[in-house]
Amino acid sequence: MNTKTKKRNAKAKGKPRQPRQKTKVLFVAAEAAPFIRTGGLGDVAGALPRSLNKAGMDVRVVLPLYSDIPDSLRQSLSFLTYTYVPLSWRNQYCGVYEGEANGVKYYFIDNEYYFKRGGLYGHYDDGERFAFFSKAVLEMLMLIDFHPSVIHCNDWQTALVPVFLDCFYRGNKIYAGIKTVYSIHNIEFQGQYDARMIGDVLGIPDSRRQLLEYAGCCNYMKGGIECADRVTTVSPTYAGEIMDSYFAYGLEDILRKRSFKISGILNGIDVEDYDPMTDKALFANYGVKDMSGKSVNKESVLRLISLQYVPTRPMIAMITRLTSQKGLDLVLDIAEELLAADIQLVILGMGDWKYETRFKDLEHRYGNKLRVIINFSRDLASKLYAASDIFLMPSKFEPCGLSQMIAMRYGSVPVVRETGGLKDTVPAYNPETKEGVGFTFKTFNAQDMLNAIWRAVDMYYNNKKDWNVVVKNGMTKDFSWSASAKNYAELYKTLIK
Repeated sequence: MNTKTKKRNAKAKGKPRQPRQKTKVLFVAAEAAPFIRTGGLGDVAGALPRSLNKAGMDVRVVLPLYSDIPDSLRQSLSFLTYTYVPLSWRNQYCGVYEGEANGVKYYFIDNEYYFKRGGLYGHYDDGERFAFFSKAVLEMLMLIDFHPSVIHCNDWQTALVPVFLDCFYRGNKIYAGIKTVYSIHNIEFQGQYDARMIGDVLGIPDSRRQLLEYAGCCNYMKGGIECADRVTTVSPTYAGEIMDSYFAYGLEDILRKRSFKISGILNGIDVEDYDPMTDKALFANYGVKDMSGKSVNKESVLRLISLQYVPTRPMIAMITRLTSQKGLDLVLDIAEELLAADIQLVILGMGDWKYETRFKDLEHRYGNKLRVIINFSRDLASKLYAASDIFLMPSKFEPCGLSQMIAMRYGSVPVVRETGGLKDTVPAYNPETKEGVGFTFKTFNAQDMLNAIWRAVDMYYNNKKDWNVVVKNGMTKDFSWSASAKNYAELYKTLIK
C-alpha cells in the first residue's frame, strides 16, 4: 500500500460515514389504489411506489382530488397549501392536500371546477382538466418540502408534465436537474385534440408547437415521448410491438425516431392483495400445497350464479372489459362450437353495448353452460379466479395485462394470445421439460384460439398429472413487484448519474 493510499484511508477512518441519500421520485398518475382506481394503471400506481419505497427509495404519488374518492379516505387527508396555476390565459385555483397509505405519501391536487364530478374520465373538457393537473404538479413543487430527482409520468393524462417542464420551468433552479420518465400503459389512448388547444389551452409558444403537433392534431402522448428523458412500456414485448403500425395507433414514426430511449419493464401484481391463502372474498382459502379449497370455491360460485356443479367439468372464466381489444370477436365467432362441448363459461365485465348484448343473447340460448355478468366486482372477480380451471384472455393487443397473472396465482390455467405482456408472462407448457404455465396461440384468429382452448380442455380431462404441473408452475411463478421495482430503480439511478 503506497503512502497516499494510507493517508487517504486514515482520513476516511476519522470521518463519520454519511448516510446514503435516498433517490427521490414523484410518481404522477390519474389514479392509484387505494384511493381511486378504474383499471390496471390504478393498480400499478398503488403497488409500484410501495415496492420502490421498500427497496429504500423515497417515492411519492400525486393525484387529482376527485370527488369520487371515498369519504373515509378523503377524511384522512390534510390541507397543505394552495396556489394559482397559469394555463394559457386562465389562472386557476389549486389546493394541495397530503395523506399516506401503505407507507407511501400522497399529494392531491384540488380544484372543484375540474374534479368535483362523477367519474374520472369521459368529460367534454378532459384535455383541459388534465393539462391543469399536469401544470399544477409542477407548480406544487415550489410549495412543498419534497424535491424529486425524477418525475415519473403515466399515460396521456400526465404526458404534458415533461412538456411543461421543458417549456416553462427549466430556468428555475428548483427544476433544473429533474429528469423525467414517461410510461405508456396503453398507446390506443393518446389525448388527441384540436390543434388550437396548443396555444389556447396549454399556452405553448409557437416556437415549441412541434412538440405536440402530430397528424394535424394536438397529441399529448406525442409530447410526452418527445420531452421525457426515458420512455417505458409495461412489458418488453410491447416496447417492440409499438414500433409497428399495427400496434402504434399512428405513432409509429415518432416512436421509431425515439427508439433509443424506449424500453419495456414488465408490471407485477400485489401478491399480498392477490393471495388465495388469505383472500377474504373466497369461500375457502387454499394454496399450492393444499388445493382442496379450490373445488369448494368452484362448487360455491357455480351455485351462486345458478350453474350446475360437476366436479369433472372444466370451468372457463373471462374477467375483462368488454371491448374489441380483448379479443371478444374471436370468442363470439366460435361461441356456438365451444358451448357445444362439455364445458362451462363465465364472463364478468362491462363495456361496449354490442358485446354486452351479444353475450347476453348467447346466455339466453345456453343458460345451462354460460353465465354473463354485466358488472364489475372485485369480490366476485376473486371468487371467479379461485373457481375457474381455465382463464381465457385472447387479446388483440395487451400492453401487459394483470388478469393472467392473478389467474395463475389462484391456480387457473391461462389460454392467451402471444402478444405484449401475455407473451412475456405466459410461456407455453412444454410436456417434455414440464416447463411453462399455460396454452398460447399466435395469430389473431378464432380457430387458432379455439385450438388452444381444446388443448387445455384435453389436458384437463385426460392428463391430470401434467395438468397439476401446469397449475403448480403458475401458482409458484414470481409475479411480485420486486423484480419490476429493481428495474425501475436502476432506470432512475442511470438517469440521475
